[in-house]
Amino acid sequence: MTRNYLADLAEYLNWSDSQAIDWLEQITEEQWIQRAVSSFGSIRQTALHMVSAKKIWIDFWTKVNQPVFLSTVFNGAKSDLLELWKLASADLQDVIDNYPEEDYSKPVYFVYPNGRQGQLLFWQSVQHMVNHATYHRGQLVTQLRQAGFTDFSNTDLATFYIKQELLTSR
Repeated sequence: MTRNYLADLAEYLNWSDSQAIDWLEQITEEQWIQRAVSSFGSIRQTALHMVSAKKIWIDFWTKVNQPVFLSTVFNGAKSDLLELWKLASADLQDVIDNYPEEDYSKPVYFVYPNGRQGQLLFWQSVQHMVNHATYHRGQLVTQLRQAGFTDFSNTDLATFYIKQELLTSR
């Protein structure tokens, strides 16, 4: 596992999250809280879960003392959550840029929301976080469609790589 590979994954996640944030900035408060059929009952709840997961992994990696799942304490507005999401993206980039490569194959200890404990190697946990976000971003798209929003951009990994290639070939 190389720093470049993990940096690419983090850059992809931050790029795709920025697309999702853009979508969410366009919807109404009614759409934000509208009941939806999915793992989470609204766009708000899905977005909150996504931000909470991103933030908690960063806390696990940086060994924050007694990390708290954002989803258990957040009561703010949509704009507050989206701002926290942007901050978490900057924090992710910082962690990936500064995490010692010699620690990529060392375990990261974490706690599930139900209190059960687990561990993954650092590089595995980064891959998991990206995969987890992709899964829930797909749910977010479905919920947004249910709420009448259709102005999507493609967030596939292939699209990201193609756009990056186009930017670097100029």
